[in-house]
Amino acid sequence: MHVPRLALLARVPGAWRQTLVASAAAILALMLATAREWGEMAHQWWNIDTYNHLLLVPFIIAWLALAKADELARIAPRPFLPGVLLVAAALGLWWAGRASGINLFAHAGAVAAVQAALVTVLGLRAALLLALPVAMGAFLVPFGDEIIPPLQFITADIAIALTRWSGVPTSIDGIHISTPAGLFIVAEACSGVKFLIAMVTLGVLVCFARFSRWSRRALFLAACIVVPILANGVRAWATIYVAQTIGAEAATGFDHIVYGWIFFAIVVAMVLGGAWRFFERQPEDHGWTAEALAGWVWLARFEKHPISPAAAALPIAALAVIAASASLL
Repeated sequence: MHVPRLALLARVPGAWRQTLVASAAAILALMLATAREWGEMAHQWWNIDTYNHLLLVPFIIAWLALAKADELARIAPRPFLPGVLLVAAALGLWWAGRASGINLFAHAGAVAAVQAALVTVLGLRAALLLALPVAMGAFLVPFGDEIIPPLQFITADIAIALTRWSGVPTSIDGIHISTPAGLFIVAEACSGVKFLIAMVTLGVLVCFARFSRWSRRALFLAACIVVPILANGVRAWATIYVAQTIGAEAATGFDHIVYGWIFFAIVVAMVLGGAWRFFERQPEDHGWTAEALAGWVWLARFEKHPISPAAAALPIAALAVIAASASLL
């Protein structure tokens, strides 16, 4: 029963085994210290449909990291002790958010502490090879509530312009749109924030996994922001327009089904389809290579005084204990 597990362990280069154990220990200590925040985030991922797509992020991170396994095997991990300062700063943000009741700061600090711990224990060279999966960890933080109000007004403005263009008499008061079929309100759920943040997450992944030129990355990411906002306005207009024939209640119910299962998929397919011919590399080729990093002189300077993974993980564990103690005060 243990043969497959031992075979998998045997495939891990010897220099990496102690590092991976130390990294896991440091991450576990930090997650235990900030357990309340990780629990809150998990609750949002699972129970709030705006953030359901974040359940896929850990799997995306694992996939991206495994894609760099061969490159990681070509280097020896060299822990970066100054990274402990980054861990301390992240925990400071976590504590400030917790003390002030600003969940966004507390959640961001908890995630950033784990990211900083990886940089510290794995070292700068390994962290650079894993730059994309480590950076994608930022999307574990539920965000987007802050932009709901402006998105509601933008959606209302697009919907009213298209409604008038289509010949339906209408008037607008803020986010309230009055038509012969009834009054429509661009509620929070209709703001398109779920669509937008999911597209931005996908956009960042595609930008760095499939493009190498910054100009194309910028254009694609811009499309992932602009297109869902415009599409949501079109969706709102379509609901209003259809309601003039079948009634507001029926149109709204139809809209929720179509938007949730069909419309979003169509828009994603259009954005990806439009960019497909411009993709420049395969996903497994994302980021730098070990050969490219070998020429970075400044990087070698930070590796002149190697320390053991345990020596890098120990101060992180100490910071985790201090943070856990501070949270009890």
